[in-house]
Amino acid sequence: METLNDTPDETVDEAGAGFAPVRFDTKIAVLLRDDLATWQRLNVTAFLVSGLGSVLPEVVGEPYEDADGTAYLPMFRQPVLVFEGGKETLTAAHGRALSRALPVSVFTSDLFATGNDRDNRAAVRAVRREQLDLVGLAVHGPRNAVDKILKGARMHS
Repeated sequence: METLNDTPDETVDEAGAGFAPVRFDTKIAVLLRDDLATWQRLNVTAFLVSGLGSVLPEVVGEPYEDADGTAYLPMFRQPVLVFEGGKETLTAAHGRALSRALPVSVFTSDLFATGNDRDNRAAVRAVRREQLDLVGLAVHGPRNAVDKILKGARMHS
């Protein structure tokens, strides 16, 4: 077996086919509030995961390239699982993630009214932690810990 992109989690046979099943020790998960409009769910998910790669470079794989040699940006090395739940589920998950000191990104309802990063940060900074009107969060950590954080949430459908 040879390794694709020198990463131990992606193996191929010598013909370049037959990916072996991969089981990651960590999990990237997004939890969205279940009352968001479709465009909000997509927007919130994109914003939430954008922070993970910058502070956790190990979750990002190698750059992509097509058969013509066109280069593309690298992406996460593992799937991003998207969950949904009510406001109470989100609040509980937020508390559990913070208590485990795992990397967390948050998106609050106030951010739908802002138009730039500076105003986004100011909107979060203006509200105490327990009063944040969370509409989404992203977390990365050991699978078991993330599963416990997401207790009560369901896979997004």
